[in-house]
Amino acid sequence: MAIPEFVRDLRAMIGDHPLWMSGVCAVVLDPDGERVLMNRRADTGRWALIGGIIDPGEQPAAAAVREVREETGVEIVVERLVSAIADPPVRFANGDRAQFLCLTFLCRAVGGTARVNDDESLEIAWFPLDQVPELPPHAARRLELALGTGTEAFFEAP
Repeated sequence: MAIPEFVRDLRAMIGDHPLWMSGVCAVVLDPDGERVLMNRRADTGRWALIGGIIDPGEQPAAAAVREVREETGVEIVVERLVSAIADPPVRFANGDRAQFLCLTFLCRAVGGTARVNDDESLEIAWFPLDQVPELPPHAARRLELALGTGTEAFFEAP
C-alpha cells in the first residue's frame, strides 16, 4: 500500500504513535444499481469496498472520486453521503497505529472499465448485491446503510 507523503512526514515526527486520519469509502453501484464494485486488497487479501485517505485540503467527495479512479479505473458520480463513523483503531503490518474517521458515499459508475489500476488491489470485480463476499463488520454496516432506504447520513448519536 502506498503511504501518502504527508503521512510519511507525520510518521517521521511521531513514529508509530496513533494517528487520527480522515478517510472515504465509496459504495459504487453499476448504472442499473444491481452490482457493487469491490477490490481484493493487496495488504490483507480480503475483498473490500473502495476507499482511502483524504489528501490535505481535498474535499471528501472528490477524494472518493479520485480513490475509485486510481484503484479501479472506474469513473463515478457521488450521489449522497451515507455515514460518518469512526472506525476501530488499527495497527498496520509495519507497526504504525491509526484510527480513521470514515465518510461513506453512495456512488454510481458512469464510465471506465473496472480493472486493477494500482498496487493496492489484487483483483477488482463487480458483485451482485446478493453475492457480496464476507466483509468486516464495519464495512458490512457501510454497505447496509448505503443500500438502505434512508436518505439522511448515519452517525452514532452521543
